[in-house]
Amino acid sequence: MKQLRLSGSGGQGVITAAIIFAEAAVAEGMEAVQSQSYGPEARGGASKSEVIINDKPIYHPHVSIPDVVLAMTQKAADKYYGDLNKDGILILDTDLVPEPPEFPNTIRIPITRLAVEEIGKSLFANIVALGALVKVTGIVSMDAVKKAVSHRVPPHTIDQNMKALQVGWDAVENN
Repeated sequence: MKQLRLSGSGGQGVITAAIIFAEAAVAEGMEAVQSQSYGPEARGGASKSEVIINDKPIYHPHVSIPDVVLAMTQKAADKYYGDLNKDGILILDTDLVPEPPEFPNTIRIPITRLAVEEIGKSLFANIVALGALVKVTGIVSMDAVKKAVSHRVPPHTIDQNMKALQVGWDAVENN
């Protein structure tokens, strides 16, 4: 069983990224549950989305000890990484988490900056992050994620989203 927590601020798309990840897992024959929570602010407040993936039925749909935590903001990093598995992986947006928590297995990627520089809009940061998650976790294939993305995003943005996935994947290799 793998437990993932994607966190950031409302409007960054972490919930959409988690839904896509879960859909890709289901498409590959795994069991998946996805949940989300966010502050009353909706945009700008802390938000998180959690995904549990297993090859057996999932009876408790809440993440207890995440294996991977993605934090897209400083507030999210501070609030949501504390119960990360000691052997887990913490993925941080370098520019938006200027004071990273002390954690031995941390991957720092300028996720939002890459979205702006490579795709043209910060709007694609969640998909850049998703590409990194696919590479880091190895749970789902890039093909399954590409299919799930193409079903979830507006048709006129599919090419940009595919590029964003690849940018995130490549960013892990260059880290």
